[in-house]
Amino acid sequence: MSIPAIGSVQGVAGTGYLPSVQVAPATDGSGFASSLASAVDNVQQLQSTSNDLAVKAVTGNLDDIHTATLAATRAQVTLELVAAIRNKGVDGFNEIMRMQA
Repeated sequence: MSIPAIGSVQGVAGTGYLPSVQVAPATDGSGFASSLASAVDNVQQLQSTSNDLAVKAVTGNLDDIHTATLAATRAQVTLELVAAIRNKGVDGFNEIMRMQA
């Protein structure tokens, strides 16, 4: 019995926290690695945007404080999501290492 491949991975409930990623049918793990690298790049971009808006808010150059608050929350939630994925990956690896041959 074969398991059908996942066509694409969407962001969290369509909120745009993670970019859409096309999953490659490769079996060498490169698809997962590229998806994870893309998610980390997205987290870095969101953190940078959040930091820029926070500096603008502190210096008084930001007209709408809601923009800074939303950017900070989006960066925080995305970072927590990527950390949870990383932790599940490490847990899976540790479980595989505990298996007896």
